[in-house]
Amino acid sequence: MSKIVEEVEASNLNYADNFGSKKDLESKPTRRFAILTCMDARLDPAKFAGLVEGDAHVIRNAGGRASEDAVRSLLISYKLLDTKEWFVVHHTGCGMETVTDEEIDEIFEIKNSSNINWLTFKDNKQSLVEDVLTLRNHPLVPKSIPIYGYIYNCSSGILEEVEEATLAGQSK
Repeated sequence: MSKIVEEVEASNLNYADNFGSKKDLESKPTRRFAILTCMDARLDPAKFAGLVEGDAHVIRNAGGRASEDAVRSLLISYKLLDTKEWFVVHHTGCGMETVTDEEIDEIFEIKNSSNINWLTFKDNKQSLVEDVLTLRNHPLVPKSIPIYGYIYNCSSGILEEVEEATLAGQSK
């Protein structure tokens, strides 16, 4: 067994010892919102958004992109679990901004372009606006859900609103 497995299991036992009333939490988020953000280890959505267990849904992927699976998760969050607002949060220094789809194909030694859209980007703000628009324009996303766009600053911990993204995400 690796040291990491031992640490995770020990931490989990400590967590379970203090679980208490968390067993009564529902799958519906009490604050009725969802966050789509990057999987980068420097981002802790619970801390930057002031969350505790049960508050919100958090969907994470490489780049915090509005991928097909992220859209699926957000739609389930809305329709089955009653979220009313969505946040899309990108961040400074994202690794997905430093490579191209072709470079990732090369890393994986894929000879003929892969079927995976790696969703790399060159302009953080523009990709955020694109992701908000992907959500806003999806035929299953109701116009009543406001969608907000932010960039988390990894140097300061501040969420910086990208007005163009938030405006694009408002009800029409």
